[in-house]
Amino acid sequence: MKIEIWSDYGCPFCYIGERKLALALEKTGMKKDVEIVFHSFELDPNAKKSYDENINQLIAKKYGMSLEQATAANQNIIKVAREVALEFNFEKLQPTNTFDAHRLSHYAKEQGKQKAYTEAVMKGYFTDSLNISDFEVLTALAAEVGLDRAEALRILESSAFTEAVRQDESNAYSRQINGVPYFLFDGKEVINGAQSVDAFVAVIEGLK
Repeated sequence: MKIEIWSDYGCPFCYIGERKLALALEKTGMKKDVEIVFHSFELDPNAKKSYDENINQLIAKKYGMSLEQATAANQNIIKVAREVALEFNFEKLQPTNTFDAHRLSHYAKEQGKQKAYTEAVMKGYFTDSLNISDFEVLTALAAEVGLDRAEALRILESSAFTEAVRQDESNAYSRQINGVPYFLFDGKEVINGAQSVDAFVAVIEGLK
């Protein structure tokens, strides 16, 4: 079975959705019989590399809500994450641009390390409060999953894989994908969003 996932490293529901998929694959005994391919998608291509505001302030500004409402919404996301054994550290989260992290994912894909790289970057961002647009951070994460650190830095310092990211995004728009996570199973069945583990199980069982 081939599962294609459009996601963004700065999207909490992408990390949650991917964890739910992993749980569903374990539950259905399909963990070893699946090919997972991640596609790039930027929720905010114009995001800056660093912000003076914290994530609660940014969410309040973006959605026109009070700081209290934004904080409550993020606390709810933290609670949902904990239900699938993910620990989100929103207090120290470093909002940033994800484009370079996406570029490096295509190098990871070439080396057969994309899944491990994606997990490392998302954990780095949501749990470990790392700035995932920082080249030192990204190359360290790449090395952590077995990628060549010097080559990763060479890629980041060039424009390598820019077209690959843009092609993924173009494919998403042609499929009318406006939000992520978006899961495509064998080119047929779709799950849009971080749905329940049972929803993933039902799709997987239907295609086995």
